[in-house]
Amino acid sequence: MPARQLISGAVISFLCGWLLWSLLWNGYLGPYWIWPVSVLAPDAWIAGETPGDRIAFAIASQLYYALWIGGIAVVFGRIGRWPELGRRFLMPLVRRARDRVPAAEPAPAEDLAQWPELRAHGAPDAADRLAAEARTGRMNDVDVARIGRAWHSVRAGRHSLASFTDTVLRNGAAACAHPSGRRDLARRTAHHDLLAHQVRIGTAADHPRNPYQHRGAGCALEPGLLGTSLLAVGPSGSGKTTRLVRPVVESMCLQSLAGRCAVVAVGPAGADLGPDDAFDRVVRIGRPGPEHDLDLYGGTTDPDEAAGILAEALVGDLAEQLPGGDSRRAATALAQLLGPFRGAHDRFPSVPELRELLDGAPEAVAALRTALESAGALTLVRELDARARQSARAGDVGVLLADRIALLDRPAFAAFFDPEGGTRQVSLRELDRPLRIRIELPERGHAEASRMLARLVLAQFTESAVARTDRSLFACLVLDEAAHTITAEALRGLQRLRSANAGAVLTLRSLDDVPDALRSALLGAVGCRMAFAGVTTWDGARFAEVWGKEWVETRDVTDRQIIAVGAGMKAFHLFRHLITGKAATAKAVTVRTVERERWSASDLANSVPAGHAVLSVTSVRGEHAPPVLVDLRP
Repeated sequence: MPARQLISGAVISFLCGWLLWSLLWNGYLGPYWIWPVSVLAPDAWIAGETPGDRIAFAIASQLYYALWIGGIAVVFGRIGRWPELGRRFLMPLVRRARDRVPAAEPAPAEDLAQWPELRAHGAPDAADRLAAEARTGRMNDVDVARIGRAWHSVRAGRHSLASFTDTVLRNGAAACAHPSGRRDLARRTAHHDLLAHQVRIGTAADHPRNPYQHRGAGCALEPGLLGTSLLAVGPSGSGKTTRLVRPVVESMCLQSLAGRCAVVAVGPAGADLGPDDAFDRVVRIGRPGPEHDLDLYGGTTDPDEAAGILAEALVGDLAEQLPGGDSRRAATALAQLLGPFRGAHDRFPSVPELRELLDGAPEAVAALRTALESAGALTLVRELDARARQSARAGDVGVLLADRIALLDRPAFAAFFDPEGGTRQVSLRELDRPLRIRIELPERGHAEASRMLARLVLAQFTESAVARTDRSLFACLVLDEAAHTITAEALRGLQRLRSANAGAVLTLRSLDDVPDALRSALLGAVGCRMAFAGVTTWDGARFAEVWGKEWVETRDVTDRQIIAVGAGMKAFHLFRHLITGKAATAKAVTVRTVERERWSASDLANSVPAGHAVLSVTSVRGEHAPPVLVDLRP
């Protein structure tokens, strides 16, 4: 109701109530309203023979008058909506007055800048040095996080207290430095809390769909959530890269400088994943004069493992069309070539050499057989002969592998994938070190090769992260634009990351870029799901299905106009209409508990504003939060 109408109705009802009391008090309506006092009061009180009787009758009369005044106030206050007037105008004044009262000062907490934990466990000299560095402004949040992690390793027994103290006394805030020597990023674009390991990506919107306790709260991501992997779906321009991928990569780089994380960021050339100086190694595949190269075999020395990873990259997207419905035959065919080649040359073949072997070039096969016979590796000779026999069969998978590897045997990639050690190769076997790696894929000129390389990196990451012996570092893969990289084997790898202290962040323009049989499995394999503004109703239906339903209480209110019969009721209804501005009605309220989708496909497609996304998260400990509409705008 408008404030003007509310105030005028309250004033009119007050004046009417005051008029009624004035008429009663002055006897214009007769003495009947005083009869209860005359009937119920003792005769001695009414006669007033003693001062005590007169006082008792006066008190009883005043109480009776108060009851009448209270009744009149209740009736006319309800008609004039006085309670709503008080809630709207008086309660804010009371709250402001209450807020002006100074709260009791809490007890002073420990000053973390004095490093009390170091002092309590026998390192007061190191604590004094670090406190002095903080006072003079020579220490930042990355230094605090990095030295804190080093101290925890001392407490865990991995390093000695004496060596830690000596390092801190010599280097101060620069102690226990990152291998690159850097202590911070040149520029930050997001808000970070390195002590809580979090990066803020937005704020929960004040929206009816959001749970009340979440409205207005900040939304942040941390390794404890990314360890369940995150899938973000939204069209181009919805903000996946700038408002999600870039802050996450920046956070992982900062935590890598603090010695807590290893990050691999993969995206097409030109994607805004961060400046070059934010990474230790930048691999630009397809660009001339590369500084770093990508190890095609993931740093492994096992031919079977290398063959499995390479088969997933080459034909993983065609696994359903292969005999057996997976890439195992392709992996076997590759292993029959990689094993003999490594046995003969103590390395894996380069891309041109592997292509010749898959094509069955007589010179290449004969040279490899001769080298194996000279080395006396008869078992490997039998492997090579088995591959030769299988290649003669119709429908051999080697033909498909040769066609796929030919996409990498291009002049643009001639300087890459060198297994002879002529380039500075990046191997994902180094995920047990706090490395920051960025890989740029040649999506524009070599789209199919770019997809194969994305599958290769994803397969290498899942294998390397799980195979680590030291899992104290969180390993994070950020794959910007994961179209045509999701396979059944990739999903199995993603599910294994949670127990390996690793996770992946994947972005898609649409779920149509994933095989239909794997779309529901993909949404079920990840713990964090994010639907950006602009998703289609088909994608929204998948998210609505995985987010499920909730029980909600609905209220159906129907108004029925009351028809007055007598003249008195007509006068009362006219008076009520004058005060409230509404006709007299009777309300019927029906309360039901129904099951409703948290976010329907239509809501996701049409009700999510630009610059927003619906996010649900699950931690590695199993804690989860319902989908929340998040405002991602800065």
